[in-house]
Amino acid sequence: MKTKPNQIKADPAEPEAVDPVVELKRAASRTSDWRARQQAASELAALKAPQSAAILRRLLADDPVHPVREAAYRGLVSLGEPAQAPVRKGSVPVKGLDKIVVRVRKSLADGHSFADFKEKLKKMRLDVYDVLEGDKGAEFDGWLEEQWKASFERK
Repeated sequence: MKTKPNQIKADPAEPEAVDPVVELKRAASRTSDWRARQQAASELAALKAPQSAAILRRLLADDPVHPVREAAYRGLVSLGEPAQAPVRKGSVPVKGLDKIVVRVRKSLADGHSFADFKEKLKKMRLDVYDVLEGDKGAEFDGWLEEQWKASFERK
C-alpha cells in the first residue's frame, strides 16, 4: 500500500500520546457511570489544566448525582476558582421516574420479586439506575423497593 507524502505511517510499536484532559472530559461525560464522573472530577482538579475549571463548572452545575457535584466543587476550590457548594436537591433527579418504574414493572411477569425488578431496571435503563444509585447512596435499595411497591398502586 502506497502512502501519500502528507500521510505519516504510525509505528504500531509506539503508543499514541493521549491528552489526559480529553480522556478525563470523556469520563466526566459518561452518563451511565457516576463513579467515573466523580473520579474524573478529582483527577481534573489534580491535573490543573486550563480546561479543568470549565469541565468542573459543568459538572457542578448540571450533574444529577450529588457526590459528583461535591467532587467538582472541591476540585474548583482546589484550583482557586470561585464556586458555591452544591445543595442536595429535594426532588428525584430523574424526570418521569414514576412512569419508568411502572413500565419496567409491567415488562416483568406477574409475581416477580424486587430483585427481578431491580435487575430489569438496571438492564433497561442503566442511565436512570446509575443516577439513582449515586444520588441515594446507601439508602438506594430501600428507596427503590419503596418506589417498586408504590408502582403497584399506579396503573
